[in-house]
Amino acid sequence: MTARSSRGTRAVAAALCTVTLVAGCASGSDADGPTSHPTQDLSITAEVGERFTLSVPENASTREHWFVVAPQPDASVVRAADRGYEPADDAKSVGGGGTLVLTFEATGRGSTRIVLLHCTFPTADTEACGGGASPSPTPTPTTEPEKVTYRVDVR
Repeated sequence: MTARSSRGTRAVAAALCTVTLVAGCASGSDADGPTSHPTQDLSITAEVGERFTLSVPENASTREHWFVVAPQPDASVVRAADRGYEPADDAKSVGGGGTLVLTFEATGRGSTRIVLLHCTFPTADTEACGGGASPSPTPTPTTEPEKVTYRVDVR
């Protein structure tokens, strides 16, 4: 075997090892991260052990928040795993909005619901939105908070 063919063989072997490693890394459910679902995607199907996210627009500076509310999801089917916030690219300054990302993990087979309550101020139901009396001297709130219900089926 010549030095030239030996180098070529090693290069091919190295390339095959790299392809195998990359393919192996991409096969797991967490390899690409959790599956993301926006608010309009109300039906979610997941496999046991899979993580998925619900992404909703949020801006705390305008007193806009989202909460997971009752009825809570069945923990034997889905459990909350993480809660994070991603500022919008153009919202790096004070008062800018972004996206609330709620991560859940499918824990067992079955169906459940995840109910999110979208609270903006003023709102008619300050108790449901985590408040009590109106914190500022404004007229009585008149809008109802928005609820978004996701159906989750775990196989």
